[in-house]
Amino acid sequence: MTTHTDVLIVGAGLSGIGAAFHLQSQSPECSYRILEGRKNIGGTWDLFRYPGIRSDSDMFTLGYGFKPWQGGKVLADGPAIKSYVIETAKEEGIDQHIQFQHEVLSASWSTSEAIWTVTATDKVSGQQRQYSCNFLYLCAGYYSYKTAYTPDFVGLEDFKGPIIHPQYWPQDCDYSDKKVVIIGSGATAVTLVPVMAEKASSVVMLQRSPTYMVNRPKYDGMGLFLSKFLSEKTVYAIVRWKNFRTQWLAYTSTRYMPSILRYLLLRNARNELPSGYDVTKHFTPHYNPWDERLCALPENDLYRTIREGKAEVVTDHIDRFTEKGILLKSGEQLEADIIVTATGLQLVVNGEIEFTVDGKPVDFSDTFTYKGMMFSGVPNLINTFGYINSSWTLRADLISEFVTRMVNRLKSSGMRQVTPRLRPEDKAMQRRPFITGFNAGYIERFADHMPSQGDKAPWINDQNYARDRKTIGRANLDDGVLVFDNPSTELGGADK
Repeated sequence: MTTHTDVLIVGAGLSGIGAAFHLQSQSPECSYRILEGRKNIGGTWDLFRYPGIRSDSDMFTLGYGFKPWQGGKVLADGPAIKSYVIETAKEEGIDQHIQFQHEVLSASWSTSEAIWTVTATDKVSGQQRQYSCNFLYLCAGYYSYKTAYTPDFVGLEDFKGPIIHPQYWPQDCDYSDKKVVIIGSGATAVTLVPVMAEKASSVVMLQRSPTYMVNRPKYDGMGLFLSKFLSEKTVYAIVRWKNFRTQWLAYTSTRYMPSILRYLLLRNARNELPSGYDVTKHFTPHYNPWDERLCALPENDLYRTIREGKAEVVTDHIDRFTEKGILLKSGEQLEADIIVTATGLQLVVNGEIEFTVDGKPVDFSDTFTYKGMMFSGVPNLINTFGYINSSWTLRADLISEFVTRMVNRLKSSGMRQVTPRLRPEDKAMQRRPFITGFNAGYIERFADHMPSQGDKAPWINDQNYARDRKTIGRANLDDGVLVFDNPSTELGGADK
């Protein structure tokens, strides 16, 4: 027996719960179900449980546009964000539509039936179950929940202590009075260092190259002021827009005048770190700001921890792991009781699901992306991929609104299928990477597996919220690329 709904959402994290809210608010006649591979709501915020786990985007833009963030802090801790997502799901009755511990394995599209048939493993029973839908909506994120990224370090097996990747943090890990080496310089590493330094006997952040750090206040000053006079919802909307504009101004300035932001970031580092500290070596990257993502520091906590002598940064290359720690290329030996490999994520395409269309396997690297969310020649499929230069949820909300308009259009038109198709003038387009102007290692490692951008709209993954509000949020569906066809009397159905 195959269970059928109009829309099937994969993932019950921040994006998936937001998608469900928009769907039931703007397409109330549509039936939907959410398949979630884990036991709980939350996605990233349920998976990652390392010490100090928090957002590196401000909560006024990472939060939903329809539900004000009430936590107060600009950067919230993981448990608070998870509670926010769960609260949203319960308030809106979305939790009643979720089937937990169902890992999606494959999805097969049939043009004759205009249906996706999805196969998922029920982790409780071990059985495979099938679900069908007219529209498949992926909110599973962009990285593997199964496999984290760890470089092929020489001598890993020689180290006698625990080696921990933050994605698999053991809840019984006791690092009190231990020597800790954290490998990495990204958001995870800079979050771990100040927290672990409170209990560990020593903490070293070992980095191959520096990352730009930006100070973030604990609370938003404008928000605190406006809250004395205006409603919570109004304050949230104003600060959300203000924060986006500030983020975008900073990002845009780096595309034209990178030296300004570079100067400001490095001046802050020099002001916060001890006199004579080698900021050039440890905190001055070889690239411009926003060529890779900036790391947010709540109240300059990493700099404060270094200034207080509780942690240090070592910039060097690893030669090999040893019995007692890590030997560096410089010949220096870092002693450790625990080594944390905060070395990043393993990207995947479309939730590691195997796709076929009319029996033919889909290789997404052969496709062009339609506005960064659909794929040329693949019907009734949306994938949520947020911003790399701003908060993920800003784009996820826009995509949700776009999906509801497409679903409503299908219902009202009597058509069952919508497919982005290359026009004759598109077929000679230059292929460009799915993400451009962003050189983070986790993106570059997986670039060949991702769909391509074209060199003209709508085959562009814009990464520009102001533009996306027009090209996605208020876009005309009759753009000559989206093809609505495969007629029927209605979209949807009941259990069959």
